[in-house]
Amino acid sequence: MKKILFTLCLFFASAAFAQNYSGRVLDSQVQSYSFPSHPEHANYAAVSTGWSIIGGAGYGAAQGERPASDFSQADSVPLGTIAREYRKQHAAAAQEKKSRVVWVNQ
Repeated sequence: MKKILFTLCLFFASAAFAQNYSGRVLDSQVQSYSFPSHPEHANYAAVSTGWSIIGGAGYGAAQGERPASDFSQADSVPLGTIAREYRKQHAAAAQEKKSRVVWVNQ
Protein backbone atom coordinates (compact mmCIF):
# COMPACT_ATOMS: atom_id res chain seq x y z
CA MET A 1 0.00 0.00 0.00
CA LYS A 2 2.86 2.36 0.83
CA LYS A 3 4.48 1.67 -2.53
CA ILE A 4 1.28 2.56 -4.37
CA LEU A 5 0.86 5.75 -2.35
CA PHE A 6 4.48 6.74 -2.98
CA THR A 7 4.10 6.05 -6.71
CA LEU A 8 0.94 8.17 -6.90
CA CYS A 9 2.58 11.06 -5.04
CA LEU A 10 5.57 10.88 -7.37
CA PHE A 11 3.29 10.81 -10.41
CA PHE A 12 1.24 13.81 -9.27
CA ALA A 13 4.34 15.78 -8.36
CA SER A 14 5.84 15.17 -11.79
CA ALA A 15 2.53 16.15 -13.44
CA ALA A 16 2.46 19.43 -11.50
CA PHE A 17 6.06 20.15 -12.52
CA ALA A 18 5.21 19.38 -16.15
CA GLN A 19 2.36 21.91 -16.11
CA ASN A 20 4.74 24.61 -14.94
CA TYR A 21 7.39 23.62 -17.47
CA SER A 22 5.25 24.19 -20.62
CA GLY A 23 8.09 23.64 -23.10
CA ARG A 24 10.56 26.34 -22.05
CA VAL A 25 13.84 26.01 -20.27
CA LEU A 26 13.60 26.94 -16.62
CA ASP A 27 15.74 29.96 -15.91
CA SER A 28 16.19 32.38 -13.07
CA GLN A 29 14.77 35.38 -14.94
CA VAL A 30 11.77 36.99 -13.32
CA GLN A 31 8.70 36.98 -15.52
CA SER A 32 6.05 39.53 -14.68
CA TYR A 33 2.43 38.96 -15.43
CA SER A 34 0.44 41.86 -16.84
CA PHE A 35 -3.30 41.88 -16.32
CA PRO A 36 -5.39 42.85 -19.35
CA SER A 37 -7.00 46.23 -19.04
CA HIS A 38 -10.59 46.98 -19.94
CA PRO A 39 -10.91 50.77 -20.10
CA GLU A 40 -14.54 50.77 -21.33
CA HIS A 41 -15.76 48.55 -18.52
CA ALA A 42 -16.77 51.20 -15.97
CA ASN A 43 -17.58 54.23 -18.12
CA TYR A 44 -20.89 56.04 -17.86
CA ALA A 45 -23.13 55.77 -20.92
CA ALA A 46 -26.61 56.91 -21.87
CA VAL A 47 -29.43 54.52 -21.10
CA SER A 48 -30.94 53.05 -24.24
CA THR A 49 -34.66 52.94 -24.93
CA GLY A 50 -36.64 49.85 -23.95
CA TRP A 51 -38.08 47.30 -26.35
CA SER A 52 -40.62 44.53 -26.11
CA ILE A 53 -39.34 41.00 -25.66
CA ILE A 54 -42.70 39.48 -26.63
CA GLY A 55 -42.58 40.57 -30.25
CA GLY A 56 -45.48 41.57 -32.43
CA ALA A 57 -48.10 44.17 -31.75
CA GLY A 58 -50.58 41.87 -29.99
CA TYR A 59 -52.00 42.80 -26.63
CA GLY A 60 -52.98 40.34 -23.93
CA ALA A 61 -54.31 40.92 -20.45
CA ALA A 62 -55.34 38.67 -17.61
CA GLN A 63 -56.62 39.27 -14.16
CA GLY A 64 -57.02 37.11 -11.08
CA GLU A 65 -56.28 33.46 -10.47
CA ARG A 66 -58.10 30.37 -11.63
CA PRO A 67 -59.76 28.42 -8.85
CA ALA A 68 -58.41 24.96 -7.99
CA SER A 69 -61.71 23.39 -9.05
CA ASP A 70 -60.88 24.21 -12.70
CA PHE A 71 -58.06 21.68 -12.67
CA SER A 72 -58.62 17.94 -12.52
CA GLN A 73 -57.12 16.34 -9.43
CA ALA A 74 -56.26 12.70 -8.90
CA ASP A 75 -58.16 10.89 -6.18
CA SER A 76 -55.98 10.82 -3.11
CA VAL A 77 -55.33 7.42 -1.54
CA PRO A 78 -54.89 7.30 2.24
CA LEU A 79 -51.35 6.71 3.41
CA GLY A 80 -52.38 3.70 5.51
CA THR A 81 -53.75 1.96 2.41
CA ILE A 82 -50.51 2.56 0.53
CA ALA A 83 -48.50 1.19 3.48
CA ARG A 84 -50.66 -1.98 3.65
CA GLU A 85 -50.26 -2.59 -0.10
CA TYR A 86 -46.53 -2.08 0.15
CA ARG A 87 -46.32 -4.52 3.09
CA LYS A 88 -48.26 -7.15 1.07
CA GLN A 89 -45.92 -6.72 -1.91
CA HIS A 90 -42.89 -6.98 0.33
CA ALA A 91 -44.23 -10.17 1.97
CA ALA A 92 -44.98 -11.69 -1.44
CA ALA A 93 -41.48 -10.90 -2.68
CA ALA A 94 -39.94 -12.41 0.47
CA GLN A 95 -42.07 -15.55 -0.01
CA GLU A 96 -40.78 -15.92 -3.60
CA LYS A 97 -37.17 -15.71 -2.41
CA LYS A 98 -37.59 -18.62 0.01
CA SER A 99 -36.46 -22.03 -1.11
CA ARG A 100 -39.17 -24.58 -1.91
CA VAL A 101 -36.93 -27.57 -1.24
CA VAL A 102 -35.14 -28.11 2.06
CA TRP A 103 -32.21 -30.56 2.07
CA VAL A 104 -31.31 -32.30 5.25
CA ASN A 105 -27.81 -33.77 5.31
CA GLN A 106 -27.46 -37.00 7.32
